[in-house]
Amino acid sequence: MKVIVTGGCGFIGSHLVDRLIADGHNVTVLDNFSTGRLENLQHQMSSKQLQIQNIDITKTDKIISYFENIDWVFHLAALADIVPSIQYPGKYFQANVDGTFSVLEAAKECGVKRFIYSASSSCYGIPSIYPTPENAEISTKYPYALTKYLGEELVLHWGKVYKLPTVSLRLFNVYGPRSRTSGTYGAVFGVFLAQKLARKPYTVVGDGTQTRDFTYVTDVVDAFVTTAQSDISNEIFNVGSGNTYSINYLVELLGGTVAYIPKRPGEPDCTFADICKIRRILGWEPKVSFEEGVSNILKNIHYWREAPVWTSDSIREATKDWFAFLSKD
Repeated sequence: MKVIVTGGCGFIGSHLVDRLIADGHNVTVLDNFSTGRLENLQHQMSSKQLQIQNIDITKTDKIISYFENIDWVFHLAALADIVPSIQYPGKYFQANVDGTFSVLEAAKECGVKRFIYSASSSCYGIPSIYPTPENAEISTKYPYALTKYLGEELVLHWGKVYKLPTVSLRLFNVYGPRSRTSGTYGAVFGVFLAQKLARKPYTVVGDGTQTRDFTYVTDVVDAFVTTAQSDISNEIFNVGSGNTYSINYLVELLGGTVAYIPKRPGEPDCTFADICKIRRILGWEPKVSFEEGVSNILKNIHYWREAPVWTSDSIREATKDWFAFLSKD
């Protein structure tokens, strides 16, 4: 197949590119490196199956030529993290909504065969049902969640109106090697691994009993590929691990001391995907246990040597807008 991966130099995107190349496909990556890193695909640079284009996906006229004769499009390019989305909602709307519109238009005009969207489980907000099914109430709590959900709505609408074969995958708490190491306070693994390398305590939110559906990145990649290989269209699927794990258990697996910080508004005590639908319709199953996944990460911990080391004080400063705006809800 001829494939486009937007955001292919990012965390999940680079693992997806690895899988697609291993499967024999020709891959074009579109990435503006706002969060992606060329180093994530350095090991693939000699591959004749790979092209990388440094480009802004929000400009349809700039990207459309790359969509000619493309079979599959995986749209992963997006801005992530809660705090900067509160501080800079315009940037998030442009990247996550306008960017998705632009990629959809290019795909529609060039007649691509499959369009797979990387959606976010943050659309569920604080769910009332666990495990959370795809038909649970949508309750976006901050601009990142809203813009990713608006992107999903565009994808499904283009599928319905323009007959573009689309599927949206709602991802739950993806982790693994190459997860983001930017200066933004965000995903727990990036925070904890930098703290472990620096021999600093893990900054655990609340009492650490909250749980997350940590899903290993190669399982997520397999869900993308399985979806692309199917003939299913205009559907939404949760992608999760089939379980949920406490932050305290993660700390136990990583080993080290703890510093507790205040619980934050708008965060669920649990994320837990109901994956019955993707199991039933696509036959997809997660394969990597949480324990195995954490072990794999620790073998690659050198990746986080340049990541910022967060402390209770620096987190308090970084998240002050989070508390200021979301506490009103």
